[in-house]
Amino acid sequence: MKMPRTLPSKFAVTALACCFALPLVNAQNAPDNTRQNKKESLDADQQSNAKSDVQITASVRKAIMADKDLSTYAHNVKVITSNGRVTLKGPVESEEEKNKVFADATSATSGKVINQLTVKQ
Repeated sequence: MKMPRTLPSKFAVTALACCFALPLVNAQNAPDNTRQNKKESLDADQQSNAKSDVQITASVRKAIMADKDLSTYAHNVKVITSNGRVTLKGPVESEEEKNKVFADATSATSGKVINQLTVKQ
């Protein structure tokens, strides 16, 4: 029995169409969580370029890096300074480490420090 030549090509076209259509169907059913993803807190890209803010960020970063008892997570926290206010963000190993990073940052600046650090799960 001979198989028509167009049958494999029709199968390939149908299979390809299904592969591309499935993600579109899933994307249409996905909930819109745009509002949830927009936070009112500072992000690293909102770091001020004012000379005083850059100096404050550098001194806080230097104080955190000088503390060799901290984990790699703690050494990599985000330090964001805007209008003299320092915001700390990112995961740390424990509650004690969270307090230690906050203390290091507070000692390095005379301004307000906002602690948004989280303990890694």
